[in-house]
Amino acid sequence: MPLRLERRYGQHHLHFITFSCYKRLPLLAAPSARDVFVESLGKVRAESGVAIFGYVVMPEHVHLLIDEPPASSPSKVLQELKQRVSNLLRKAAGEHGATAYFWQHRFYDFNIWSRDKQNEKLRYMHLNPVKRGLVSHPKQWPWSSYSFYSRHGTVLLSMDQFP
Repeated sequence: MPLRLERRYGQHHLHFITFSCYKRLPLLAAPSARDVFVESLGKVRAESGVAIFGYVVMPEHVHLLIDEPPASSPSKVLQELKQRVSNLLRKAAGEHGATAYFWQHRFYDFNIWSRDKQNEKLRYMHLNPVKRGLVSHPKQWPWSSYSFYSRHGTVLLSMDQFP
């Protein structure tokens, strides 16, 4: 990993972001934990103005496809989201089951500059639970934006319109 991580903001690109739980522990393995994450994501969107175009919450990591919020940056949005989720889930866990950290410190950010790349990343996200053997079809994993786009299943969080 490079010592000086370079984020490219201000270019009106979408951002494909991946971040992991601490040491890739399955801290989001429980459906209730994934529900807390999705609910928190919706609240952070409402507060920050970030547009969300795709997501999947896996047991030990998360993928997001977002824009740059009007008065902030994807880094600040992730900071708020990660703090909110870890505080809520640590509080729910009490003293038992809590780790020293909830999230890895860094995150992977890939700028999306074309419709083809945007579609590629959405497909990748939505197939992640299938590739991991958690479900046999993306429509069976409610903690993703697949149901919004396919119009099948329960939509836990509506997506914004692509620019």
